[in-house]
Amino acid sequence: MIHEATTSLPPADVIARAKAFFAERVPNQAAFPEKEGSRFLILRGQGGEEIALVVVPGERGNRVRASTLFFDQGVARFLSTLPGEREAA
Repeated sequence: MIHEATTSLPPADVIARAKAFFAERVPNQAAFPEKEGSRFLILRGQGGEEIALVVVPGERGNRVRASTLFFDQGVARFLSTLPGEREAA
């Protein structure tokens, strides 16, 4: 399933928060970094399941898009912790 949110955080902060969240806040379904770049993160978890996360610029902030087959609830919870989008100028 694909999940999306818009946030005022810069990409590096989103990536750092995702790494901490999936390592610490969902202990029964933890996932850890496998690959990462300045705007993307691939996490690997239980049974080799994957979370792919990318942060791209949008009109009102940065769009965060995450894809997973197993971690839907955890991804939705993570995205809900991000601050919302910026006000239009």
